Amino acid sequence: MLKIVTDGSIDMPPEWASDYEIDVLPLYVRFGETTYVPGVNLDGARFYELVRQNSVVPKTSLPSPDQVMTFYRRIVQQGDEILSIHLASKMSGTFSTVQMAARELVNEIEIYTFDSGAGSAALAFMCREARLLHRSGVSVADILRRLEEIRQKLTVVFTVDSLEFARLSGRVNTLQSALTSMLHIKPIIVLRDGLLQMAEKVRTRQRSLERVVTFVGERVGNRLVNVAVVHAADPQTADWLAKRIRQIVNIKELILTELSIPVAANLGPGTVGIVAYPVNLVE
Repeated sequence: MLKIVTDGSIDMPPEWASDYEIDVLPLYVRFGETTYVPGVNLDGARFYELVRQNSVVPKTSLPSPDQVMTFYRRIVQQGDEILSIHLASKMSGTFSTVQMAARELVNEIEIYTFDSGAGSAALAFMCREARLLHRSGVSVADILRRLEEIRQKLTVVFTVDSLEFARLSGRVNTLQSALTSMLHIKPIIVLRDGLLQMAEKVRTRQRSLERVVTFVGERVGNRLVNVAVVHAADPQTADWLAKRIRQIVNIKELILTELSIPVAANLGPGTVGIVAYPVNLVE
């Protein structure tokens, strides 16, 4: 049996974990001296309540290599292999930790690690593709090649309502955040080479949303794509984005999902975006 593992930065419909047999390695969120495990003792509503009560952005933390090893041992049975697909190594130390754990278990469990070069719903799509390919009899080596193709073709773009969370979490510098807030500028953030980068700055929330949609359209053209619309505590805007992207992009499947707590902790409520990749990867 091939076990498919990812981490808590994944954004996916709730039923996908069971439908596609995806095991999620938890990431941690800390408010002061209290550590929470999203999905165990912290859900989205409680997370935003704690943010409002404490008026601080929580810290996120990674599992240790020993915790990852314990997780791997817990989910496998004799003869199982693991395909572990994780948040971009340039954005987090999660992948490095997973690699260390895999090396320690090299004589115990066959573990294949894969750097998604992304996160969020991109992880969800990759995990699902891996499971469907495995069910159809595709080898792990060919699954990894397919994941590499997806990574190369990914489009990820979003906008944040405020840069305050990103500033406090260290994702943007203080001066940049202050200037942007003062001028009421909304940043357009894109995934490039495994990193989130501010690509454009536009005025007003509505213009930023329109730009997210047109950016995706420019990137994918007429190709048939799978699309995810993601949001942090802003389902109304996500619904609007989903309707708009359907008008300009040739979509096979669209999912709408809320940002995971570890991601939302760094970007803040009001963050919305789109993840897309072509269904037919070989051109």
